Amino acid sequence: MTKTPAARPRTLTAPDGTAFRDLNGNGVMEPYENPRLPVGERVADLLRRMTLEEKTGLLFQTMITINADGSLVEPEPGAPDDDPMCASTSAMVTGKLMNHFNLFGAAAPRRMAEWNNRLQDLAATTRLGIPVTISTDPRHGFVDNLAASVHTEGFSLWPEPPGLAAIGDEELVRRHADIVRREYLAVGIRLALHPMADLATEPRWPRVLGTFGSDAEVAARMVGAYIRGLQGEILGTSSISAMTKHFPGAGPQLGGEDAHFPYGREQVYPGDNFDYHLIPFEAAFAAGTSQIMPYYAMPVGTPYEEIGFGFNKGIITGLLREKYGFDGIVCTDWGLVTDAQIFGAPFPARAWGAEELDRLTRVERIIDAGADQLGGEAAPELIVELVRSGRVTTERIDASVARLLREKFILGLFDNPYVDPDAAARICGNREFTAAGLAAQSRSITILKDRPQDAPTPVLPLASGIRVYVQGIDPGIAGQYATVVATPEEADVALVRVAAPCDERTEGIETFFRAGRLHFTEDELRPVLDTAAAVPTVVDIFLDRPAVIPEIAEHSAVLVANYGASDTALLDVLFGRAEAEGRLPFELSRSTESVAAGHEDVPNDSGDPLFPYGHGLRLTSLTQR
Repeated sequence: MTKTPAARPRTLTAPDGTAFRDLNGNGVMEPYENPRLPVGERVADLLRRMTLEEKTGLLFQTMITINADGSLVEPEPGAPDDDPMCASTSAMVTGKLMNHFNLFGAAAPRRMAEWNNRLQDLAATTRLGIPVTISTDPRHGFVDNLAASVHTEGFSLWPEPPGLAAIGDEELVRRHADIVRREYLAVGIRLALHPMADLATEPRWPRVLGTFGSDAEVAARMVGAYIRGLQGEILGTSSISAMTKHFPGAGPQLGGEDAHFPYGREQVYPGDNFDYHLIPFEAAFAAGTSQIMPYYAMPVGTPYEEIGFGFNKGIITGLLREKYGFDGIVCTDWGLVTDAQIFGAPFPARAWGAEELDRLTRVERIIDAGADQLGGEAAPELIVELVRSGRVTTERIDASVARLLREKFILGLFDNPYVDPDAAARICGNREFTAAGLAAQSRSITILKDRPQDAPTPVLPLASGIRVYVQGIDPGIAGQYATVVATPEEADVALVRVAAPCDERTEGIETFFRAGRLHFTEDELRPVLDTAAAVPTVVDIFLDRPAVIPEIAEHSAVLVANYGASDTALLDVLFGRAEAEGRLPFELSRSTESVAAGHEDVPNDSGDPLFPYGHGLRLTSLTQR
């Protein structure tokens, strides 16, 4: 374990259990929170000692970066101060007194653990030594999206959530989340900014890949199992806190555009299906989710105010707090207040419906709505100004601070926020976890079609050693199953991997979102169809969204879908070494027109799908490994 004892405030405990600590670094030992007291009393004791600035520092959670060697990031003087990726670690921790951070980027697990310990050392030098809570977007999938997920080498690798829904096994989801919990704990991450309880009712939405599909009941089962895997039955010292998102359900985006951007700010319910999107969140409440994140979008055509959910008092206080009785932490999505620069491109605040308000009033509206914490922001001075000007009461701030402190105590961060780098290297990505992830990848694969037109027998499983032509597959891996040849004409079968199509977006963070069209252009189809015309072809398509693929379905000999699967996971299925159990977690529409005609809030409503929800074939025979 990384040790820098001089940086950690020394604590002494008297015979009666009273704890003393050098709070000011001046050698004077003062009474500190008593670890033997109930959490509520520890919270109240610490809250009494806090200055307004220390309290407001807790109400902000923003991005923090990590160096590859595990050292803290301290940018050179002159780095742009409006780019969150250039923020100084020490300025945020010891200057702004912040102690909740969303880890952006990655390093090897050992280095991540060392970074955690250095960050906790830095936090320990502040007056009260409040430990840091580190959060993260999902890290165990295939997709690396700046705003949604962080593919991390060194962790076990699993199918994305639609793949887990395609399997439909609650115990697998719970076990998956438990492995996530163990790997996060090893490196010091204590808050998961997931699961997503949103529904994939709008096929064009770029964030379908984060959902458990389009069916609310299935998603509810998966969400509940996931939260129990992360937190256990009761939140405690071995838990990862779950921030379930995006209340009250972010799927029904107008035209499928995403609310990260002004053109996607509206969430609509043309099918009058608002309550359907609440079903997975009800399962999250039953499972005890510790935190909730509302989305950016503003509801249109509902009884609620047309303002972004993070500003929306009817949604947060009325629906979440009062109707559902949720008393956990509510954290806004990232960047509702401050315009920023991401990779040199402007990224306006997602203040939908509140664009005309100044930053101070935006924060005031968020606090009044009932949120406890502002995600993606680092401006405690704004709440200090609101309190000192009388626009927000100290009592209101204390209520949120108490919730945030309570979770830190329950997670055991005040007792020991440090982790063991040797254990992190040993636990993360170990053989057991890696094998479990690979098996889940294979299980999630969905066989949509398994014989050419008019063929008397299925094509799968393929025979070992046959001649194969590959596109989008590592020839070295394919060579472990078959003889790889250079052209389709030489092959017995072709194996082609493609990704669902999308429109290219322009700059900055937009480029990370696969949005727009779901159909392939003629130029994109040509190489696939040419190969299929020359030799029987197995096409595997990565369904990050429900693609429109009638041409590929017609001309392929075999068509399978994946939601995040390695070449090995796929080839194990194709050659009969593993069984594919996947069932489509959303329907695949027959045409672009049928997608456009559907209601954004209604699942699987294209009328005549190419492949219906739940479709999936099973192989008739399997060879032994």
